[in-house]
Amino acid sequence: MQLKRMPKKKRLPAGRVALILFLCQMISALEVPLDLVQPPTITQQSPKDYIIDPRENIVIQCEAKGKPPPSFSWTRNGTHFDIDKDPLVTMKPGSGTLTINIMSEGKAETYEGVYQCTARNERGAAISNNIVVRPSRSPLWTKEKLEPITLRNGQSLVLPCRPPLGLPPPIIFWMDNSFQRLPQSERVSQGLNGDLYFSNVLPEDTREDYICYARFNHTQTIQQKQPISVKVISAKPNRERPPTFLTPEGNTSNKEELRGNVLSLECIAEGLPTPVIYWIKEDGTLPTNRTFYRNFKKTLQIIQVSEADSGNYQCIAKNALGAIHHTISVTVKAAPYWILAPQNLVLSPGEDGTLICRANGNPKPRISWLSNGVPIEIAPDDPSRKIDGDTIIFSNVQERSSAVYQCNASNEYGYLLANAFVNVLAEPPRILTSANTLYQVIANRPALLDCAFFGSPLPTVEWFKGAKGSALRDDIYVLHENGTLEIPVAQKDSTGTYTCVARNKLGMAKNEVHLEIKDPTRIIKQPEYAVVQRGSTVSFECKVKHDHTLTLTITWLKDNGELPSDGRFTVDKDHLEVADVRDSDGGAYTCVANTTLDMVSASAVLSVVDVPNPPFDLELTDQLDKSVQLSWTPGDDNNSPITEFIIEYEDAMHEAGLWHHQTEVSGMQTTAQLKLSPYVNYSFRVMAVNSLGRSLPSEPSEQYLTKAAEPDTNPTAVEGLGSEPDNLVITWKPLNGFESNGPGLQYKVSWRQKDGDDEWASVVVANVSKYIVSGTPTFVPYLIKVQALNDVGFAPEPAVVMGHSGEDLPMVAPGNVRVNVVNSTLAEVHWDPVPLKSIRGHLQGYRIYYWKAQEGSLKRNRRHIEKKILTFQDSKTHGMLPGLEPFSHYALNVRVVNGKGEGPASPDRVFNTPEGVPSAPSSLKIVNPTLDSLTLEWDPPSRPNGILTEYTLKYQPINSTHELGPLVDLKIPANKTRWTLKNLNFSTRYKFYFYAQTAAGSGSQITEEAVTTVDEGKLAMASRQVDIATQGWFIGLMCAVALLILILLIVCFIRRNKGGKYPVKEKEDAHADPEIQPMKEDDGTFGEYSDAEDHKPLKKGSRTPSDRTVKKEDSDDSLVDYGEGVNGQFNEDGSFIGQYSGKKEKEPAEGNESSEAPSPVNAMNSFV
Repeated sequence: MQLKRMPKKKRLPAGRVALILFLCQMISALEVPLDLVQPPTITQQSPKDYIIDPRENIVIQCEAKGKPPPSFSWTRNGTHFDIDKDPLVTMKPGSGTLTINIMSEGKAETYEGVYQCTARNERGAAISNNIVVRPSRSPLWTKEKLEPITLRNGQSLVLPCRPPLGLPPPIIFWMDNSFQRLPQSERVSQGLNGDLYFSNVLPEDTREDYICYARFNHTQTIQQKQPISVKVISAKPNRERPPTFLTPEGNTSNKEELRGNVLSLECIAEGLPTPVIYWIKEDGTLPTNRTFYRNFKKTLQIIQVSEADSGNYQCIAKNALGAIHHTISVTVKAAPYWILAPQNLVLSPGEDGTLICRANGNPKPRISWLSNGVPIEIAPDDPSRKIDGDTIIFSNVQERSSAVYQCNASNEYGYLLANAFVNVLAEPPRILTSANTLYQVIANRPALLDCAFFGSPLPTVEWFKGAKGSALRDDIYVLHENGTLEIPVAQKDSTGTYTCVARNKLGMAKNEVHLEIKDPTRIIKQPEYAVVQRGSTVSFECKVKHDHTLTLTITWLKDNGELPSDGRFTVDKDHLEVADVRDSDGGAYTCVANTTLDMVSASAVLSVVDVPNPPFDLELTDQLDKSVQLSWTPGDDNNSPITEFIIEYEDAMHEAGLWHHQTEVSGMQTTAQLKLSPYVNYSFRVMAVNSLGRSLPSEPSEQYLTKAAEPDTNPTAVEGLGSEPDNLVITWKPLNGFESNGPGLQYKVSWRQKDGDDEWASVVVANVSKYIVSGTPTFVPYLIKVQALNDVGFAPEPAVVMGHSGEDLPMVAPGNVRVNVVNSTLAEVHWDPVPLKSIRGHLQGYRIYYWKAQEGSLKRNRRHIEKKILTFQDSKTHGMLPGLEPFSHYALNVRVVNGKGEGPASPDRVFNTPEGVPSAPSSLKIVNPTLDSLTLEWDPPSRPNGILTEYTLKYQPINSTHELGPLVDLKIPANKTRWTLKNLNFSTRYKFYFYAQTAAGSGSQITEEAVTTVDEGKLAMASRQVDIATQGWFIGLMCAVALLILILLIVCFIRRNKGGKYPVKEKEDAHADPEIQPMKEDDGTFGEYSDAEDHKPLKKGSRTPSDRTVKKEDSDDSLVDYGEGVNGQFNEDGSFIGQYSGKKEKEPAEGNESSEAPSPVNAMNSFV
């Protein structure tokens, strides 16, 4: 047994596919080398049913091989066909193929018949199939007169086609005069016989050009039937009816089909409404992978039908009124098919053998044998053969036993013919595979090493690896009968040289082949799925690892085809880049990595998305006065589903060029029912929306002008307010052109007094937004209404609103004004309300004017007094005055306020505020330090808030460890501004606390520190401090000291932020306000001094705030706590909710720092 010879350097494809190919060759007929004597073998022939084109020459093929080369002869219709006698017939040299030249002369019909070719040499004769030659035919339709068909709406209809019989049969389809295919549906469809079936007709089926066409593919011609005219009367449709079958007829029918063909079953039903068809197989199920539904499920197809598909099939037609069914009994017959075809037999003299011919079919085929084309019953006798039904047995063959045998299996549906020769030869082994063939195989895949051989008797084959290896056995290797050695899983150690040895009784032959194992090609980074927007750039990456001894080629494919020849596609090594992506670029991109041995691929899908294309084909239907139906065709969604459609309209009459939103509908809809307003010239456009945005607008629809009608609505925002005391101004928001509903838009304005008995006064005005009624009483309530009207009529009755004529200033001042002083900064004011009629307008509230006055000069200096104002809204009759100054003389009056302004003021009321605690002394300086004394100078408080009674001075020493000594308390008369402390300790630091007092209590304190001097030299320096301070050298020194202080402050600040403790902090911890010092339990003295707020070095003029320190204006009640400027308000309980306004008198500057800078000497002493 032999395989096809392989090339010198053979690279096997990996996998089991190659193995299957080899195994298929193993069981094929044995091929004898062409240099050896052998009987003929037919290699090519024309098909059994050979339909020819009568316009071309006839070519009947017959090719054969053999040794010696065979000669050819033909029979036609069972008798010898002498080609030499027919000048139109020639035979191809070295071949049996006939060419009949009918293009020059002659007719194809002349050569119609059954042809058979015989190829013969000295070893036997082989014959071809019976080739039936027939010219194709495309006849015309027979002339017929077709009457127009008229029927009522809802009836069923069948339009017959009845095409002419052609060879082969034509393809049928229905079109109109414009060669447009007629649309088909569940209601209208074409049957297998070509007829056009209507389950029920509709008025839209009316037409005069129903044309049946027959296309004959073999001759490439199309024939057409005469047009059929159908007219459907648009009357009330027939009553609904249950289904009945138009085809097939009756309840049952039979169908016969041949094995291997396509089984087509058809059921078409009529009824109203249109029936739906279902299919089932009785006592069985429809084959899942071979069943298909065609023609709207009216046709059931089963491909590759077999005997198992025989049985009863039921089609069911169903609509709302009922259901019917039809049973089709299917019988599958079979032309003969091979079970085991006879194979060529090569024997050596004296050997035995068999030829087996087995076939099946339905009915069972009959087997007959021929020898060299002659029925075996009349063929020359051969004592070595014996016929046993479908088997010929050969025994002890000799060279004369060589012949070609034909097996014929036939039944009523066809036949099979097979040639198989018996060739008796005596030949030593020969190996047909080329020597030193190199096989290259990918690791871990099968390796198949070829050893094609021939010999008679059949040689045995062995394989060896290496120069001195033993024969390879079946435990690791697979030795096939055709000589192939299979290594199921080739590894790196499988590399080497393999020797094939073939032996028979006449000799032996051997051949060496070589095997190399290569690393597989792998894609280590595959291209990835990408979604990109149209116009952008996308890149795919494909990294590949391969055997370095093999040449790698990377190819990119799009949809399994070549990349477009477009400059936008760039391939760079393992990258593919697509620029300016278009819709057509979407698809599957495949990276194919090829070597000479293997191929791997990976794919990724590119989805090109974008906003949708605009809808088109806008159409307006069902046009009514106040509605219309808009339909459209969606544009391409560009791979992102449309989620909604936005509909806009333009009013070309009132607002040309301006588009307004009408509505939006689901992305599944293509129609919308739109509500319309009267007297609008509508145009519509549609935009599609997907996840990427909205499309461009569609082209506008046709314009649609709705009829005019009376207005639907009246003006809004109707108000009545007077601009003068004797008028009423009526205003409204007019209707826009869209709301006018018609031409001639006007307004009917009506009014009357609310509390009077007058009739409505009315006036019709043009399309304006205001009307003024003059001569009205002051501030009288009016009932007002404004009604729209146009040339068609009035809008509905409008709503009535209330307004007022114009306001005037109030006439009466509030009476009985009373003041209750709550404390030194707060007073409560009460008044009686004014009569409502005297207000002459909308009451907005009461306004209090108050100011600080000098006694006895209330009237004389009023024009120069700065007044403050508080307004209390609505009808309040009391309020609080915050932020007053203690120990002051105030005056106030009250006025009522309406929309026009203020009324007259009430008589001025005066009141005095009691004393309060004073502010801190304005300054505190310590001058003239000596060894045992210090002199204090100060300025009185800027705001005494009463009569000062005395000053309190407290002081205490601070020792070197920053501990505080005993506190000394000293009272000083109020008329003093200087005080000297004597009998102090020399060179000692003291801390002073100083504040003023009134009858109301103690004020805020001011603090300072100073040091007594060491000796008289320092005292002299102190006496000359003014002179020294004016010297340049001293100013420079002070600048240097200031710089050092600044550096020290920065360092302290940094260390403090880090949380560390440093000497300055410890020093400051010892300096505490005596008012907040805890007392020591044993001696009642103050504890350690601490000043948490002052971390700077102590200097003259510094102050440490304490609990009693009063910040600027701390003694005043802030107006912020009570109101906001002019419109400040108070609650019922007197709490301030109003607003404060007015100019405030300038007050003396006040602060916690001394107003006088410390002297240089004192500054130096502070660091002693």
